[in-house]
Amino acid sequence: MIFAHPKYLWFLLIIIPCVVWYVYRHRFDFASIGISTVRPYSKLPVSYKQYLLHGMFALRMALLAILIVILARPQTHDKWSTSRTEGTDIVIALDISTSMLARDFKPDRFEAAKNVASKFVAGRESDNIGLVIFAGESFTAVPMTTDRAMLANFINDVKMGMLQDNTAIGDGLATSINRIKEGNAKSKSIILLTDGSNNTGNVAPITAAEIAKKKGIKVYTIGVGRNGMAPYPAENEFGRISYVNLPVVIDETTLKTVASITGGKYFRATDNNVLAQIFEEIDQLEKSEIDVRNFSNTEDNYMPWALLALLLISVELIIRHTLLRSIP
Repeated sequence: MIFAHPKYLWFLLIIIPCVVWYVYRHRFDFASIGISTVRPYSKLPVSYKQYLLHGMFALRMALLAILIVILARPQTHDKWSTSRTEGTDIVIALDISTSMLARDFKPDRFEAAKNVASKFVAGRESDNIGLVIFAGESFTAVPMTTDRAMLANFINDVKMGMLQDNTAIGDGLATSINRIKEGNAKSKSIILLTDGSNNTGNVAPITAAEIAKKKGIKVYTIGVGRNGMAPYPAENEFGRISYVNLPVVIDETTLKTVASITGGKYFRATDNNVLAQIFEEIDQLEKSEIDVRNFSNTEDNYMPWALLALLLISVELIIRHTLLRSIP
């Protein structure tokens, strides 16, 4: 047993002066009469009520001790437990190029991808997950972490324009590999979301895929964008943003090749619901069992002491109004 406020237990020392005072007070607290000898009374039995009178004091001291213990908040022991759970290392590589503002998703591709990714992160209880963002360059936004709330909040806070525009898929994949390669989990995977084709950067997507394969990292690629035309943002001569219908161009061949090389899978997301279903499928594919040590929560355990105090009060009241009842 542990106590939330163990310092309060020092109040138990109050019992010592109480006992001393009681003994001293009752040492001379008796009626007296002068007689020549007490020999005729020496063999008379001592009444049990005499012991009960002292017992009442003992009950009060016990009650005081219990109240002090309750004040100190007794708590149950915390325990370690080992369980089998599912966990893996995952990096989400998110394209934040301007074309992700196309409105063939609600409200647009960018916000839809962030919303689904944050929900995915929140549901992965035992995983180490990181976030890489890329456009014309790549950047590790969040290193590998198990803090799901922090990661989900950061994903929601990612803003368009944080990086130079264009689409460097290979660089985004290479940065993701650098983030995840040192992980301890047996299963490592990268989820890459993009709506275009590689048009800049220092690393070709296929080259990055070959590196991932050597490191035992699977890459799930997601092409974001419906088939046909989509409203893309365009700046007019007055500096205002308007939307123009343009053909959706996704380098599916490269994305399929990257996934195939690494043992992953390619998906095409044509709307919000399909994107959510893709993440659900990846959620089922990327699971591996690991041993996790769990620490149990601390709980207050004062109720047994409170019941004992109630019992002592009841016993004293019963004895005081029955066996030790006094007549005025």
